[in-house]
Amino acid sequence: MEEHNSTKSVHAGELRHKPEHTLTTSIARTSTYTFRDTAEILVYMQEKAAGSPPYSRIEYGRYGNPTQAAAERKLAALEGGERALLFASGMAAVSTTLLALLSRGDHLIFGRDSFYQTREFVGTLLSRWGIETTLVENDRPEAFAAAIRPGTRAIFVECPSNPYLRVADIPRIVEIARANKLLTVVDSTFATPLNMRPLEFGADIVIHSATKYLAGHNDLLAGVAIGSSQILADVGGVRSLLGGIPGADEASLLIRGLKTLDLRVRRQNETGLRVAQFLEKQSAVERVWYPGLPGHPDYETARRLMSGFGGVVSFELKGDFDRAGRFVDSLQLPFIGPTLGGVESIILQPAALYSLDPFERKLGGMKDNLLRYSLGIEDADDLIADLQQALAQL
Repeated sequence: MEEHNSTKSVHAGELRHKPEHTLTTSIARTSTYTFRDTAEILVYMQEKAAGSPPYSRIEYGRYGNPTQAAAERKLAALEGGERALLFASGMAAVSTTLLALLSRGDHLIFGRDSFYQTREFVGTLLSRWGIETTLVENDRPEAFAAAIRPGTRAIFVECPSNPYLRVADIPRIVEIARANKLLTVVDSTFATPLNMRPLEFGADIVIHSATKYLAGHNDLLAGVAIGSSQILADVGGVRSLLGGIPGADEASLLIRGLKTLDLRVRRQNETGLRVAQFLEKQSAVERVWYPGLPGHPDYETARRLMSGFGGVVSFELKGDFDRAGRFVDSLQLPFIGPTLGGVESIILQPAALYSLDPFERKLGGMKDNLLRYSLGIEDADDLIADLQQALAQL
């Protein structure tokens, strides 16, 4: 029986009958796993020599944890992948995956409209190690095709993107990649497995910052890469070497958060669309970036690929840097901070955290009047009323 995502969020990946008859999955707080005798070690080593991970048991905490494994199974089920690998953060998932896939002399095609620290990683650290990157516009599949050269090994795109919520045509990009024997990696943090599942469009690896919607409570850091067991084998090996895995407590909190993922994302989808429609009608708002609005440049692509448009609304106020800051400070419900996807609404003026220098902000394409609003699970009417009172003060 094929279960719905709301059911998978609750049940997938966890043992039906658990040790000590507990309802929730236990937290395995241990760095070391012991063997009964030397014979058991030899059996384990033979298993490792004969097959590919994951193995039937763990030898050391840097290679995994039973609580972590339960979270990984649940995430794989939600995304529709064979295997998931949990990491200590979203950036750990991105960096480890790319380091596993690429070598000196390789070339990566990268969607330009992406999280600025991901861009920084591929533009500085990867280049330092002899891996070249070409940035292309997320909404132009032909630009991905034109950027391919003999050393190209992979395409990386964020969908929807941060902060403009651009929705790349993943099936077309996958078609281009497969025709040229390239791997496609999609950061789908903003979509969640409930609004879009890139693996179903042929992507090879899907990455999430599990810190955001998947955990949903702003109380942990984690990341995940999901795909086939074969493709993730090398990624898992690099993860073991670099050691970027989460602890058992973080994995347990993630499992808890995932159980309400469907409920939270449905609410955030509804609120996101209502807030975007409200802002679109305000004379003080210059532009709204939300893929559920017909005015968004990728609206038709989003309608084709996504079942919901998410709880993040980016918008540009009319006015300058200071006016946008005053508006943020006038809001009473959202917190001010750099994250998204949790139960609390959070707003950010990205330029304020980008640079103090206006010239650097302009050079980096960071508009002074841009605001990114991550809607939580508060009542939509209250959030809209709060926006109204803040707009009235401008």
